[in-house]
Amino acid sequence: MGLVSRFTTVVKSKMNRLLDRAENPQETLDYAYERQLDSLRQVKQGLVEVTTAKRRLEYQAEKVKADIPKVEEQARQAMTLGREDLARISLQRKQAAILELDGLEQQIGGMELEQDKLAQAEKRLGAKVSAFRTQKELIKAQFTAAEASVRIGEALTGLSEEMADVGSAIDRAQSKTEELRARSAAIDELAEVGLLEDFTQLNDPVGRELAQLSSEQNVEQELQMLRRELPSGK
Repeated sequence: MGLVSRFTTVVKSKMNRLLDRAENPQETLDYAYERQLDSLRQVKQGLVEVTTAKRRLEYQAEKVKADIPKVEEQARQAMTLGREDLARISLQRKQAAILELDGLEQQIGGMELEQDKLAQAEKRLGAKVSAFRTQKELIKAQFTAAEASVRIGEALTGLSEEMADVGSAIDRAQSKTEELRARSAAIDELAEVGLLEDFTQLNDPVGRELAQLSSEQNVEQELQMLRRELPSGK
């Protein structure tokens, strides 16, 4: 059981990390705000329905209350005409109307209490939703700023690494340039003192022939110099 428990803990931990990476705080806040708005809309709808029902009861109560004087007048007229039976029926209707009116007024009173409760709930919930909206936007702004800061930091880190590579490349290029300059200077210096021969034309047949002719001419010139050095007549 201990191994299973540890395995379950590890799995839950990994799942929580995955969910944490997948969760977008801004979307979560917006979703929570929409849920609160939905609750507020339901309270408003309930308040509208209770108010409507109360108004219907009030209209009905007004009608019943308006009928009571009519049945009283009917009872008087019946008594005047000697129709006590009709007067009794009218008075019974009056009592029934009074009872109905009492019931309606009680219902109206209950509706008013419910209406007040819903109105207070709407007011409290509206204030809560408004405060949550302000806090939500603040948190979203802070989250956006934090994200931007992280991105800037990551960009600067990457830029630093890239600039380090660029710096190394520049150093290598400068070193190579100095090496080539030194080599060029050495070649120029050796060429000036005659320690280097120009073999650029030796690969060309014409160049080889010209070089050979030049060599033969040099030989002839040296022979002439040697003849002049010999005693006369020899």
